[in-house]
Amino acid sequence: MAASSATSASARVAYWRPSLLALLGAGLLWLGWPVHPSPLSALAAVLLVAWVPYLRMEQLLVARGSSGWKVFRYTYLLLVLWNAFTTWWVSFSTLGGGIAAVVLNALLMCIPTMAFYHTKRLAGPTLGYISLPIYWIAFEQLHLHWDLTWPWLTLGNGFAQANQWVQWYEYTGFLGGSLWIWVVSILVFRAWFGFQRSATSSPSSQHAIAHQPSAAPLGRPVAARWLAPILAVLLPILFSYFIGATYQEKGETAEVVVVQPNVDPFLEKFSSNPNFIPYDQQVTRLIGLTEQQLTPQTRLVLWPETALEEAYFEQNFESNSKVIRLRDWLRQHPGVELITGMTTIKMYGSNKETATPTARFRDDLGYYDVFNTAVHFTSATAPVTFYHKSRLVPGVEKVPVVLTKLISNIDLGGTVGSYGSQDQRTVFKTNTPALRLAPSICYESVYGDFMAEYIKNGATLIGIITNDGWWSDSPGHKQHFQYATLRAIETRRDIARSANTGISGFINQKGEVLTRTEWWVQAVSRHAVHLNHELTFYVKHGDLLGPATQVLAVLLLVFVLVQASRRRTSFN
Repeated sequence: MAASSATSASARVAYWRPSLLALLGAGLLWLGWPVHPSPLSALAAVLLVAWVPYLRMEQLLVARGSSGWKVFRYTYLLLVLWNAFTTWWVSFSTLGGGIAAVVLNALLMCIPTMAFYHTKRLAGPTLGYISLPIYWIAFEQLHLHWDLTWPWLTLGNGFAQANQWVQWYEYTGFLGGSLWIWVVSILVFRAWFGFQRSATSSPSSQHAIAHQPSAAPLGRPVAARWLAPILAVLLPILFSYFIGATYQEKGETAEVVVVQPNVDPFLEKFSSNPNFIPYDQQVTRLIGLTEQQLTPQTRLVLWPETALEEAYFEQNFESNSKVIRLRDWLRQHPGVELITGMTTIKMYGSNKETATPTARFRDDLGYYDVFNTAVHFTSATAPVTFYHKSRLVPGVEKVPVVLTKLISNIDLGGTVGSYGSQDQRTVFKTNTPALRLAPSICYESVYGDFMAEYIKNGATLIGIITNDGWWSDSPGHKQHFQYATLRAIETRRDIARSANTGISGFINQKGEVLTRTEWWVQAVSRHAVHLNHELTFYVKHGDLLGPATQVLAVLLLVFVLVQASRRRTSFN
């Protein structure tokens, strides 16, 4: 009776093991992800082994003879839990969008994992495990550039709070961190469990693998099995500390002021809000905060994304009363330049041929584009320079092409379609020759290769203007701030960051946070930033890992398809 009870308990554990491994994998990915209280930043090390439960789960399911559909279900369970645990805060901005981001992003992440499953099944475990990081990074590269782009959970972002371990991002970019995580996880998995020899084993051998997976690597001495994963962890960290210890801040200095007005986007910012603060009063707050930190040495002031939210027509920009007021203020502070976010409109008339693909139409305006814009005032009299946000948030600022076609003829009670954008990375050139700023608006700062384009165009300083108040006091705005430290390392540029409701501050070229404001306070900060003009390897040569893995992924898929065709032919 006792033996029967023990067998039954063992069977129940075996039945639930894949679910428990999926939960463990999601939990480890969440636990290692930023942001944690500073003493716990070393939890990022968990990411290096976070995929081991997934690898073990897939191994057990294959050993049991489970179908590909079952492997997919458990994989999706892990991925959707990880997405939910880490990016649930998106729902603060829009509940439907938050749910869609979690559900759909997890589904998309199943593409590289299922490609790995089929490659291992058809080409064997060695090529299968080699293919996994290739497929994953190829997918991350795709996820940076298509209409459904959502790079928030790119694995390399996970070291944003432990960036002292990844100073070598100046060579690889953040996709190098993704590769590091997969290499270590696979090596740890191999040392611990071994690689499954065959996906077509008999039921008895499958049972043996599932309960005692002693593949060939486990026959070696413990020290020999674990040498490779230990070196894979330590060598990049040691190399990073060496880079960090020898790197010195480069470039001339210039004094910059960043302003945090703390206007509630849900209750105060817009005319439709219940506690709306009139736009003139919002400008008064911005000017008042700025003057608290202005000195004769101040060269540049940053105000946040859509600080001036009232729509401004670019064709008659100078006649707007708020613009006239800013010109008067700049006249009182000669030598000070201003960069502010605002919503602008560009009109194309009634001729559709002159409009862009994103242009909307109204009978009274004709064709026009709405832009999330950064505007640069170099003086009280000089013409302004516009930069139109180019990496737009899917579903909020950019409607994917397929959805645009579906809704173009439907009256939704308001404006329909995407914001406009631009193809080039505009660098704001100031009256201080060494100070050339990359104007990054919100979400754009999560893209490493995108930000590197600014630097190739001559930027010596990165300026991030954002409104993270949509996410309330959640991990979202903290992650967004911390990700900026990786852009500093990749480009070796100081960063000045102005956020509507936090976090604002300054980051140096090593990714170290120099100053930061608290959440939900009016604040203003001043700092002398360094203006580096040298280019890192990553900036000079671009993102090499992403395109390389995409080429390899295509070759692997062709090989797998050929193998599958041969197998079908031999069976026939």
